[in-house]
Amino acid sequence: MFETTRWSLVAAAGSEDTAACRAALAALCETYWYSLYAYVRRRGADADDARDLTQGFLTSLLDRRHFENLRADRGRFRAFLLASFQNFLAKDHAHRNAQKRGGDVAILSLSFEDAEGRYRFEPAEPATPETLYERRWALTVIDRVLGRLRQEWESRERAAEFDELKACLLGEAPPGGVAAIAQRLGLSETAVRVSVHRLKRKFQAQLKREIAETVSDPADVDDEIRYLIRALDA
Repeated sequence: MFETTRWSLVAAAGSEDTAACRAALAALCETYWYSLYAYVRRRGADADDARDLTQGFLTSLLDRRHFENLRADRGRFRAFLLASFQNFLAKDHAHRNAQKRGGDVAILSLSFEDAEGRYRFEPAEPATPETLYERRWALTVIDRVLGRLRQEWESRERAAEFDELKACLLGEAPPGGVAAIAQRLGLSETAVRVSVHRLKRKFQAQLKREIAETVSDPADVDDEIRYLIRALDA
């Protein structure tokens, strides 16, 4: 049901201001706002200004009656959000003391108190704000996918097993490899390999679902995944 994903809903609505459209946009903003915060911090804003600029932009975006920046060439929410933020900064329309607005969209709940603590751990490289934005976006996607998968394993009281196996999903195998995992879990190496294989398939499927929420065309999903993998390596 690709048509029901959040960004495809917003893109399909175009300039229409519907409750479903704005709620979908709000949900996406709540997920990916920190990428904007990291971007503007890397541009040189201090913590207070970064908070106000990010909050001001998102409030402005959600309050606007027409999504005038929505065009066919901005089929990815990642690209749309950054281009809109850059335009916002260039016009200096930051509402630094914006009051929370109600209406038919839930007020965004952004954890700015944690933002600077997270930013302190961002690497000195990548050097450009744009590269950091893309990298942080990719990490947010991965974190959400892992979080959803862990919830599934928790529901089956297998969270500890998931925490062992997830190390095999990304990058190199953990120290000791499959043999060490098998020993810690009290399983055979064959059983661990089978579990890792199944987890990888679920990870890939969930990753596609997560990406689908941020593109307006299903044909863009695989290309977006490849782009975000490159962003992680930057």
